[in-house]
Amino acid sequence: MDNQNHSLFKEFPPVTPAEWRQKIIEDLKGADFDKKLVYRPHEGFPIQPYYVADDLAKLEYLSQFPGSYPFTRGNKTSGNGWFIRQDLVVGDLKRTNEKALDILMKGIDSLGFILDGDKDYSKDDLDLLLKNIFAEIVELNFHCGRNALQVMRNHYDMLVRYNRDFQKICGSLDFDPFGRLISMGNYYFSKDEDLETCQQLVKTSEHLPHFTVITVEGDFFHNAGATIVEELAFSLASGAEYLTQLTERGLSVNQVAPKIRFRYATGSNYFLEIAKYRAARLLWAHIVKAYGPSRDEIAKMTIHAVTSKWNKAMYDPYVNMLRTTTEAMSSIIAGIDSLTVGPFNEVFEKPDDFSERIARNQQLLLKEESYLDQVADPSAGSYFIESLTDSIAAEAWKLFLEVDAIGGYLEAVAQGFIQKRIAETARKRDMDLASRKDTILGVNQFPNFREFKSGELSGNGWDRQKKAESFNLVDPLRIYRGAQAFEALRYKTDRYAMEHQRPAAFMLTYGNIAMRVARSQFSRNFFACAGFELIDNLGFESAEDGVNAFFTSKAEILVICSADEEYATLAPAVKALVKDQGIVVVAGYPKDHLEELRAKGIEHFIHVRSNLLEELKKYQALLGL
Repeated sequence: MDNQNHSLFKEFPPVTPAEWRQKIIEDLKGADFDKKLVYRPHEGFPIQPYYVADDLAKLEYLSQFPGSYPFTRGNKTSGNGWFIRQDLVVGDLKRTNEKALDILMKGIDSLGFILDGDKDYSKDDLDLLLKNIFAEIVELNFHCGRNALQVMRNHYDMLVRYNRDFQKICGSLDFDPFGRLISMGNYYFSKDEDLETCQQLVKTSEHLPHFTVITVEGDFFHNAGATIVEELAFSLASGAEYLTQLTERGLSVNQVAPKIRFRYATGSNYFLEIAKYRAARLLWAHIVKAYGPSRDEIAKMTIHAVTSKWNKAMYDPYVNMLRTTTEAMSSIIAGIDSLTVGPFNEVFEKPDDFSERIARNQQLLLKEESYLDQVADPSAGSYFIESLTDSIAAEAWKLFLEVDAIGGYLEAVAQGFIQKRIAETARKRDMDLASRKDTILGVNQFPNFREFKSGELSGNGWDRQKKAESFNLVDPLRIYRGAQAFEALRYKTDRYAMEHQRPAAFMLTYGNIAMRVARSQFSRNFFACAGFELIDNLGFESAEDGVNAFFTSKAEILVICSADEEYATLAPAVKALVKDQGIVVVAGYPKDHLEELRAKGIEHFIHVRSNLLEELKKYQALLGL
């Protein structure tokens, strides 16, 4: 093949990366290369506009096969199969069992039972919950709390009683005292008692090689607004803390490491998320190696992925299906072991049969029709993804070492280092959403003009931050969604409109056709993010005609949409006619006329650099909402 390629391209002279760059700089005609083309995500490293083979020369793991240490290319030697998981909140045991059996007939091969963490579940309870479910062909996962050890022992006894083949038993126990500490502010019982439980869980499950009993819940960091680098570094630090604490209590790394599963949330940054999982396996393998395992397989990382909640929205909710589809693809291509796709409406209401079916079928389509389960590490060799993997790993390792220098994960949590770091990242991300540097489709950009919420919402969509109680050991993370501030703003308008006329913004379009249409479209999108009614117009011959139509419409806000050069005369004329009978807004930022316009009483301007959230709050306040 190399000879064929050489023969095919021998007439074309080779082009070096330096020559490519020089050609791009020439085409930019003086614009700065870095500012124009280099993307800088919150993760802290630059992303170049193109990558070449030379960028991969330094990457040592490229010579490794899938299934080989350091497992960057995945744990599987061939194929890319994964467990399709659906989680069930356990209430009535019989009904939950019936639902589990039903969805197993619809393509699911992994069940996640979300148990009441404070309730005792007897052997009879588990028998009823798992009735007619064959544990050798279905991955069984239990989300527990203080009852984790009881659930594990009863489950193990069931496997013995039914003479199951331990080599075929797959599943997990979601027990994470360190995750509870940072998400809730406290342990289940105490540090020592919880670690004793971890130790007993490892021993109880020692004959189940494919059943994990400690879950590092990295999705807490993601859903608090952390970057990919922070999510990786802090979750790896938590995993390393478990290794340290449990090996100091007499267990070996061979016993502990295979019993740890990592749960990560997959966001919408498609390529970075693929690279995230590859980097996670690479770093975890090196961490485990430092504890002296007897063989390389001990350093494999088991990953359960869930779709993000941080970027989901309750307005225009069907867009959530698009988000979860790309997130599922990123996860699968990266070689995760199991995946839960969240129903599109899970962040604001109880999922129904329709939304759960769609979530299941998204995975089934990717497996049965897109064949994403057929090829191990399908992204291997991509200059872009391999470079991203290296960059994420390097930055996450730096932060991991910073946590280690503090004294490890628990000390970093106790000092508030992790919480403060993520809070600052979340603040920056919130600012980027408010200024529309980043977008959530249907929320701060291109909202559905005709969508309104009526009635009381369940409260599931709002901030579920754990308050800092006096008895908490640490300040917990704030788990929230990026869309919440905009949703609260828009819902405030919807609630107001239940008893009053919905606030309206009237577009006074005038003059230059291209500019008035563009600015009218911009302004409608702007005010629609707050749920205002929008009144567009084809254009007016004069300021008088436009103002008269505004009065007839009974709108409260008049937005002047025209070209900058026309604002000098048009805006003052409109303002003089409207007087105090409405709020006059200029669409754009006519910098050459700003002082003159302000001197004539024109105070309000909306443009691409506006803080959308604060501006809309201001207009709500002016209208008395």
